Amino acid sequence: MIGSTQPLDRCYDVALLDLDGVVYVGEEPVAAAPEALAAARRDGMRLAFVTNNASRTPSQVADLLRRVGVPAEPSEVITSSHAAAHYLADRLPAGAAVLVLGTTGLIDAVSERGLKPVFSADDDPAAVVQGYSPDLDWRALAEGAVAIRRGVPWLATNLDPTVPSPRGPLPGNGSLVAALRHATGVVPKATGKPDPTMHAESVLRSSATNPLVVGDRLDTDIEGARRVGCASLLVLTGVGTPAELLDAEPAHRPDYFGRDVSALRLRHPEPSFVDRTVRCGGATVRLEGSELVLVDARDETGDGLDPLRALASAAWRLADAGTAYTRVTAQGDGAAALLAELGIGDEGPAR
Repeated sequence: MIGSTQPLDRCYDVALLDLDGVVYVGEEPVAAAPEALAAARRDGMRLAFVTNNASRTPSQVADLLRRVGVPAEPSEVITSSHAAAHYLADRLPAGAAVLVLGTTGLIDAVSERGLKPVFSADDDPAAVVQGYSPDLDWRALAEGAVAIRRGVPWLATNLDPTVPSPRGPLPGNGSLVAALRHATGVVPKATGKPDPTMHAESVLRSSATNPLVVGDRLDTDIEGARRVGCASLLVLTGVGTPAELLDAEPAHRPDYFGRDVSALRLRHPEPSFVDRTVRCGGATVRLEGSELVLVDARDETGDGLDPLRALASAAWRLADAGTAYTRVTAQGDGAAALLAELGIGDEGPAR
């Protein structure tokens, strides 16, 4: 975790924003997202909208963003279809047939790269590409299975097991890929996050020189940022939880985190370590053996998360020294209530 003495939207030129769970859920905006992103634009930050979901075209994504109150142009949208199609075009001859298991978004991306989308294994495809589609049926999976069993290379736009929805997580592309994997015994190459192909495509298309990846998943957004060398901001409006943050392995640790994308407009304190005490903003955590003790739950950042920043820094410091923390307890005023709100420690479900 690092700090920033200036708001993040003044430090980075482009925010590479994940969508589901960050900007919207289903077709509803995440609270505070439209206002915070509009303010970040006014501060001079450019926005690029990056999604592992391959089911929509950039125009459809831009339309959805506008409906939820976030003005966007198709040119600002980068999908996992773009990354997959680019990957294939670099490896196949121009005009090669590609069996597409997905929707218009993936079909258009394959065509844009000069390849020929086909929908039957009998069309002699040079590769199979699979992206998320809520309408993918048995017949399409069967065509994919036939082609894959013939030895055709198989590419997945991403392996996310779920997609967020107002009803909770629903099966994502990774779950549909698992059906073909079970049927064929073959493991596909995946180019979506966290594979560097996805974020490299995002940096290229957005012309970013100092980008900040913003996401809600440690194992895709944050790991993907680390693998391509970008700074990252985790927001707690989607899949990632405070408990998972404390347990994050090095590849999954964000540089910054906040409650939502309004964290782009905040200064972020840098943790400091003195003996076995961690201070971050207004909060203090003491290490007592392998126990994390929140002794001061004050916040100076403005989002109420300085205590979580101190706890995460302490947990990571212990882990890097080869010791996992065993419990989180509270001693300071308001500390127990905060742990309960965050779902960690003796007052919450973690561990």
